[in-house]
Amino acid sequence: MSVYKKRYEEWLNRNDFDEWTKEELQFLKGNEEEIADRFHQDLAFGTAGMRGKIGVGTNRMNRYVVQRATQGLANALHFFYPNKDRICVAIAYDSRRMSQEFAEEAALTLAGNQIKAYLYPSLRPTPQLSFTVRELSCQAGINITASHNPPEYNGYKVYWSDGAQFSFPYDKKVKEEVDKITDFSSIHILSKKEAIQQGLFEEISADLDERYEQIVLEQRIHPEISNQTNIKIVYTPLHGTGNIPVCRVLKKAGYTNLYVVPEQEMPDGNFPTVSSPNPESAEAFSFALNLAKEKDADIVLATDPDADRLGIYVKHQGEYRAFTGNQSGAVLAEYLLSQKKAMNILDSKGMLFRSIVTTKLLDAVGRAYEIPVKEVLTGFKYIGQQILALEEQQKYTYLFGMEESYGCLVGTYARDKDAVSAALLLTEAAAYYLLQGKTLWDVLEDMYQRYGYYVESVYSIELEGISGLQRIQAILDYLRKNPLNTLDNYCVEKIRDYQQGWCLNLQNHEKKSLDLEKTNVLYYELEEDTWLCVRPSGTEPKIKFYFGTKQNSLSSAEQKIKTLEKAILHYVQEGEKNK
Repeated sequence: MSVYKKRYEEWLNRNDFDEWTKEELQFLKGNEEEIADRFHQDLAFGTAGMRGKIGVGTNRMNRYVVQRATQGLANALHFFYPNKDRICVAIAYDSRRMSQEFAEEAALTLAGNQIKAYLYPSLRPTPQLSFTVRELSCQAGINITASHNPPEYNGYKVYWSDGAQFSFPYDKKVKEEVDKITDFSSIHILSKKEAIQQGLFEEISADLDERYEQIVLEQRIHPEISNQTNIKIVYTPLHGTGNIPVCRVLKKAGYTNLYVVPEQEMPDGNFPTVSSPNPESAEAFSFALNLAKEKDADIVLATDPDADRLGIYVKHQGEYRAFTGNQSGAVLAEYLLSQKKAMNILDSKGMLFRSIVTTKLLDAVGRAYEIPVKEVLTGFKYIGQQILALEEQQKYTYLFGMEESYGCLVGTYARDKDAVSAALLLTEAAAYYLLQGKTLWDVLEDMYQRYGYYVESVYSIELEGISGLQRIQAILDYLRKNPLNTLDNYCVEKIRDYQQGWCLNLQNHEKKSLDLEKTNVLYYELEEDTWLCVRPSGTEPKIKFYFGTKQNSLSSAEQKIKTLEKAILHYVQEGEKNK
């Protein structure tokens, strides 16, 4: 009997599962392909936690997978804090289907392990959970969210005591403890009544909302700007957690011309107005842009369901221009550094951070203001990790960090990307430049002219199921066995293999070790300030190809990216044909 069939039979024959689970298991009988997809593996922790489709099975998000993950976390917490009288964990959740139920399952499993759970009574954004972990002096945090994924998904993110998503050695230990759990009867759970009576379950007070919003407001550079401009803002929370905190922060900051998209204002895990609640998608802005045209808005904002990613459009010469995450992040960095320098408050020991697939325009901004930029692996947890390292070393201070995937963080109150503060500060930047007769697009153009035309793109191939995972790995294996020397007539100068942990210089054949955690990523440095990165997504069944270049004009940079996309896809397709 196959492994997946054996697992399915074990679930089918259990008597302690709820009726819904039993019914769905019976419904799957005879559907070998679906059984294989649901049971061929355990839902694993990736770059942004554990994420999968909601449903029955070891490879799905359901109450039993959540309980198992939480039991593993509880075991790891007892290992790392063996002598602590009371271990505490903060829990939040977003608007997705089953989020509240999964959050409560996690809380009661922690309580069953004598760990106190602080649970938000209603949905909250991801960055607020990061803030809460440190504010309540918790040893860990859990956030139930699948971020920008389609509605059939949910997920489970783990945070550690520093407020960042867990990383080595904590992630390794939690995974080890989860893997040890093969029998659900070994999971300890209390009833809600028992947990409350024992002081192991407590709802988080609304006071923390006030504290979080206040510290977000403290990140402003020019708080007076809101009184000097009539900037018009359209905002959509895309049926997620952002509506209350984003609107409250903008209103507290003094922005009065704020219009929320009514069709997308209320939380709804089905996300009925979009195919996917992703601010990277133009489709997600359709309602917002209609309202923007009606109100003649200056800036259009959209946050994803857990409000850690922000997408923006800006009115420029009568048209609404979309910004990529690379563009909006770089513009925000330019605003922050230029204004701090003008006000004589730019920390000379400050540092900027970006992921390996993020625009090198940030590096140019750093050089202009003599602020170093450090590169980290993909996943904001690695930027959060750096904040703690800076605090411990006390040589540099954190100024700003960003990812290409529409996420950034100003300040150290949280250790994850924050769309609430990004919405506030990009609105402030837009208002500041409007007083000078400029739009944010003008600012971006000015940056291009000063620093060079940096353009990036990402191409994704979605490959679901067992065969999809195998194909993703086969593509990466092919690229390793058949290293690129050229791509579209551009020479490859260096290859970084983050899984093998080395960087090879193809010009002098010198190989150096990479001082970063090992992960399944290939990175190619090409001539003429051009690069390519290939990696499997840590949150979706996709393989991603990232491209970046610097040219003397926007059109030549965009054209170069297009030719590189065609070249690498042709190379991969030829490899698949010939295998």
